[in-house]
Amino acid sequence: MSEPRLISGYLAILAAQLPAPIVEELADGLIETHRFYVRQGLSPDLAAKSAVAEFGKPEAIVAGFIRVNPARRAARRLLGLGPLVGACWAVALLTGGRGVWSVPLAARILVLMALAAVVGLLAAAALGSRYRRAARSGTAGFLGVIALDAVLITGVVFAGAPLTWVLAGAMAASAARISLAVRALRPAPAG
Repeated sequence: MSEPRLISGYLAILAAQLPAPIVEELADGLIETHRFYVRQGLSPDLAAKSAVAEFGKPEAIVAGFIRVNPARRAARRLLGLGPLVGACWAVALLTGGRGVWSVPLAARILVLMALAAVVGLLAAAALGSRYRRAARSGTAGFLGVIALDAVLITGVVFAGAPLTWVLAGAMAASAARISLAVRALRPAPAG
């Protein structure tokens, strides 16, 4: 049995805003619901209308998927951890003595600019109203978090800063954030 135009149009609206694997799952359910109504004796067109009505408005479905987008949730977690990890590094750098601060001013400015970009990407993912854009922004933000924290950890190691418990705590906080960002990369389909 061919797919009615109403169902094709409905799925096209979803496909324009959601990743293909999600739309394929929704299509399977919608087509199966349509078949159920046809088996109940409804005409194909009335069965299509009933199936679409049962599924609800496509805008509501898209909004639901946007709310549970894994990239949005992970970006919010990373943004929430940001001030804590930043505070750990601030305390470590302020109590670490002169050796930790021997980074050239240009490098510090570059890191701050990169940090601002990563925060912007994570904010776009956390607050985004489009599934694919949030997933892409999140993925770029997660990679940025990994890179920045890796730079902080390796920079301190190569600077030869004395390892204090405060510095070890900051490094552990960055390592934990790297782990969270790596895990966040897996379930975030970019669409």
